[in-house]
Amino acid sequence: MAKHSPSVIQLLRSTAQELAVYSDYQWGHMGSCNCGFLARKITNRLSSEIHSIAMQRAGDWNEQLNDYCPGSGLPMDTIISDMIAFGFDPDDLKHLERLSDRAILLSLPKEKRNLVRHVKADVIEYLKAWALLLESKLLEEVRLPLLEAAPLEVGRGYNLLAYLPD
Repeated sequence: MAKHSPSVIQLLRSTAQELAVYSDYQWGHMGSCNCGFLARKITNRLSSEIHSIAMQRAGDWNEQLNDYCPGSGLPMDTIISDMIAFGFDPDDLKHLERLSDRAILLSLPKEKRNLVRHVKADVIEYLKAWALLLESKLLEEVRLPLLEAAPLEVGRGYNLLAYLPD
């Protein structure tokens, strides 16, 4: 699964927000579909540019990801490489295009798990759930240092440890 970093989490949330306000979502358009919107945010390319690049090879995002070769020098492989470098893996992107990652779907309430891959509202729901899942993984790794057992004198003789709960 994608890196659970603040930048990836923020990207997923901002992509969901952008999807909510833009009306140019089209699942069959390589630059305006589920992966297309994410690619736009990462690469700062226009949807028409991504679509044009993708049409240089056959297939949808899933097939393009299957054919991905990082050293090929092909423009579509460069876009995919940029997405991977940002923190996603090819399987993440395949799942995004189909809204099919099991962990993300299981994080949703049962009544919201039957997402349709080409419904904009479902893509937004998926992106938000994915961000929440990654955020929870990130927070699991946060460890605060323990306070020292010795009393800490501060200021005019106040003992801060005396005010901490046992």
